Amino acid sequence: MPRVTLHSPEISCEGCINAIRVELTDLEGVRFVQGDPKKKEVVVEFDAPATLDKIKAAMEEIGYPVDRVAA
Repeated sequence: MPRVTLHSPEISCEGCINAIRVELTDLEGVRFVQGDPKKKEVVVEFDAPATLDKIKAAMEEIGYPVDRVAA
C-alpha cells in the first residue's frame, strides 16, 4: 500500500487537516489520512482505485495545492 507525505503551504491549523481528511477519505481506496499543521503536511495511505494524482486534485479542489510529495 503506497504511503506518501504531501506538503501544502496553505495548511495552517487542525481545521485544515480535518477538511483534508474528510475530502480524502471520501475517495475510494484511501485508507489512512493523518496531518501535522505545524509541518504543513498530510500522510496518506491508499490503494487502487485512488491514485496520487486523484489525491492531489482533491486537495487542490478544496484549496490546499500540493507543492511537494515524499514517499
